[in-house]
This record gives sequence, C-alpha cells and structure tokens, in this order.
Amino acid sequence: MVLLGLASAAVAGLDAAGIGLLFSRVHRLGGFGAAQVLFLYATSQLAFVLSDALLGNADLLARHVREGTFDAMLLRPVSPLVQVATEEYSPRRFAKLVLPAVLLAIVLPRLDTSWTAGRVAMVPVMVASGTAIFCGLWVLVASVQFVLLESHGAGKALTFGGSFLTQYPMSVFARDFVRGVTFAVPLAFVNWQPALYVLDRPDPLGLPAATRLASPAVAVAVCGLAALAWRAGLRRYRSTGS
Repeated sequence: MVLLGLASAAVAGLDAAGIGLLFSRVHRLGGFGAAQVLFLYATSQLAFVLSDALLGNADLLARHVREGTFDAMLLRPVSPLVQVATEEYSPRRFAKLVLPAVLLAIVLPRLDTSWTAGRVAMVPVMVASGTAIFCGLWVLVASVQFVLLESHGAGKALTFGGSFLTQYPMSVFARDFVRGVTFAVPLAFVNWQPALYVLDRPDPLGLPAATRLASPAVAVAVCGLAALAWRAGLRRYRSTGS
C-alpha cells in the first residue's frame, strides 16, 4: 500500500517536473513567472486529487447500470452515490496530495504579492471551492451515465482534462476558450479567478473585480446543479428487471 502510494505521488510529480523543464527554456508563461504557475499547479492538483479521492469512483456508475448491480444499491439504506463513490476505495489516492501540498508551501513565500488577510484566507478557500467544483463535475458526469452508458470517455475529458487545464494560466489560451471555461463549464473558478485576486493581477477578459471572489458561490451552484442532475438520473433509471 505504501509503495503504491509513493508510486502515485511520483507519477503526479511528472507534471510539476514538466513545468520546471518548461521554465528552463522560458522566463514567463502567459505573463506569469515560475512561482505563479507552480501556485496554479499546486492549487489545481490539491482540489482535483481531493475530489477524485471523494467522488472519482462515481465515474463507475455506467458499469453498475450495465451489469445490473445498481439495483442492489437502491435497496440499501445508504445513498447510492455514496456506495458508488466508495467502491474500490483506496487511501493511496490521498498520497497524491503530498507533492502539491509541499509545492504550495514552497511557492507561497515566493509569490510577488502583498499578503493581506483576504489574500491569505483566499488560499484555503480556493482549494475548498475548487474541490467542490470538481466534485460537482464528477457527479454531473455520473448522472449523464444514467442515459448515455458510453459517455465515460467524454466524462474523463471534462474531469481529468479540467485538472490539466487549470494547472496553467488561462492567459495562454484563446479568449473565446477562456470565456467558455468561465461561463459554460466554470473551470476558471477552480483556481484561476481566485489566483488573480491572490496575485493581484488583472483579468485578461476584463471581468469585474468581484468575479475573483465568486468561486464559493460558483461551487455552490455547480454542486446544486449536480444534485438536481443526480436526482433526475435516479428518476429516469429503470431497473434491469423492469
């Protein structure tokens, strides 16, 4: 178990090593320095790994629906979402938290920003909000599987793809794409918008300053939408015996 956990942490470190290699060639990425990009990486990974450990297994719903094992879950006095999420659970998933936590502790003192009480408080708030947003996305992806059993690949693109996307400054992407991940699929609120507040940087889209503080509200909205989608999926579900 320990060796598997260490292996998981080592694999997670490849992305950070890639960022380090990138900055051996360039000095800034999208207007952000190495410490700032590593700050984005660390907060993104903390949020995603926590969400994956809590609800990542919800992505297995299609298998249960296909095999008929979801029927048994509906008969137990525990939420079927909890049952799906905790199946094949392994504590080694939390081993992936080690690297981003260490990186965050290292880069925070190196960020070129004026640390106010609000900016200090925003760091744990953005990790918690980002975790909630990713958790909501996991549940939304699972809810779609009540209807589209083969949507597994698209779901991975949204969750794991979202994790990769939020490791980098949104300023490196096209403006229309950034609008899409701000207003359609709100990945920008995982860490980008709150990071602009922490780093005291202007928003490339020119959005109001209050947008940088909106991650908790967006997280509540995403989780609320996910809860509605899950309930709708349960109502639509038909037992394999029906």
